[in-house]
Amino acid sequence: MQIPLERLRRAGLSPWWRGAAALLAGALPALAFPAPSLWWFAYVALVPWMLLVRAAPTGRRAALDGWLGGTGFMISVHHWLIPSLNVFIVVLAALLGLLWAPWGWLVRWMLGGAASAARVAAALVVVPSGWLMVELVRSWQGLGGPWGLLGSSQWQVAPALRLASVGGVWLVSLFVVALNTGAVALLVIESARTTAVAGVLACAVLTGAVWVWAPRPETSGGTRVAVVQPGVTREIRDRFDRSEALTRQLTGRHVDLVVWGESSVVHDLADRPDMTARIARLSRETGADILVNVDARRSDAPGIYKSSVLVGPAGLTGDRYDKMRLVPFGEYIPARSLLGWATSVGRAAGEDRRHGTHQVVMKLPGGLRVGPLICFETAFPDMSRQLTKDGSQLLVAQSSTSSFQHSWAPEQHASLAALRAAESGRPMVHATLTGVSAVYGPGGGRVGPRLGTAQSAAQVYDIPLSHGTTLYVRFGDWPVQGALAVLAVLCAVEGLRSVRRPAPEPAGPHARRVHGSAGRPWR
Repeated sequence: MQIPLERLRRAGLSPWWRGAAALLAGALPALAFPAPSLWWFAYVALVPWMLLVRAAPTGRRAALDGWLGGTGFMISVHHWLIPSLNVFIVVLAALLGLLWAPWGWLVRWMLGGAASAARVAAALVVVPSGWLMVELVRSWQGLGGPWGLLGSSQWQVAPALRLASVGGVWLVSLFVVALNTGAVALLVIESARTTAVAGVLACAVLTGAVWVWAPRPETSGGTRVAVVQPGVTREIRDRFDRSEALTRQLTGRHVDLVVWGESSVVHDLADRPDMTARIARLSRETGADILVNVDARRSDAPGIYKSSVLVGPAGLTGDRYDKMRLVPFGEYIPARSLLGWATSVGRAAGEDRRHGTHQVVMKLPGGLRVGPLICFETAFPDMSRQLTKDGSQLLVAQSSTSSFQHSWAPEQHASLAALRAAESGRPMVHATLTGVSAVYGPGGGRVGPRLGTAQSAAQVYDIPLSHGTTLYVRFGDWPVQGALAVLAVLCAVEGLRSVRRPAPEPAGPHARRVHGSAGRPWR
């Protein structure tokens, strides 16, 4: 049954209630992400928000509903940051929510009123393209990075992972928003229901085609990797001791690499030969190089760095990667002179950490090439893609979400590794201090057991290796470029229409007043 637009407009919602409804509707998609992980909900999660925007009385109100919905989305997806940022998260969410204002206007323009079948067909492409532009802009590191991209909610869905191997998480986002757009048309645009059904079926057919014909990573051999997760400790020094004890349990397990979590070492190893010697001894006992993560002030460079450091039987191997993309407010404060007050209302960084300048591929004694990433960097598709192009056979992420131990953050962070593995066609290890630690194969499927936030263990994984190149690694972010092209064509077409539109008829001469008429000049 069709839902008339005027009925929605006459629903009696005051501007304040309408704004509250927009905030709530924008927050709904967060349920599709871990920890709730209601992945199927993503296919309809935008519908209430889009219906509200579509029924806006004016384009300005639609943009406002887009902004408020975007604010609700950003708060809900990042709500676990509230203890760290307090009220500042509302400010940040409101600023980033502005990115959805043009999208709200676009939804109303494409789907509002009695939209024709042709217009709905165009909306199935245009509306997802507009959403993707929002995701692209907010993916810039300085704006918080690509955390909570809608496509990443599909991390455990095999067909979606196949789509990611073709066009990255961007292509998955496009399909999810297209399905939501089709659902809106089915609900409220009776004249275009056939078009909406055809669009949804087209998405299904394209997904099936990708499943059948897209190249799959070919496995060739394997490697044996151990993840050491010390768990929650009372003191920082206890973290190293427990990691050492857990690593010693791996003696005789014939592992090729041992991975410790982020900030597992809090002293520069160049200044602490005693700690280096302890790790080197563990390397000799286990027969494997150990990848630790150092969060400390450097002796050979000013400032604090977070670094992946490889230690072998003889000590430091010389392989080191300095984290390039830092967490805004957590590891540095953008425009500190302007926003430094954030340190007074939350646990923002008191001192900016320094960032590295280039990515590194480390080569183990057996020939295995490892591409390290640190924490927040697993959210960036381009970084794992570049490591794969540089020859990495195994992606390794060292992370810590111990500050958010009882929130959705650990689950959500671990899920990102599945997307990066599927995009690159390379297995990925996600090793943390306090959970969740997990390993994913070349297709994005999980390998072995995961280590939850309540565990303290050393877990060994037999990981299949692969060769070949996925279409995403080969062609990059082509869905983003396609979305830009769609919006550019739309602007060009509308521009031509406005130029060709006939000019309005000039107004006729004003009617004479009675006292000025030709028939009665004396009046």
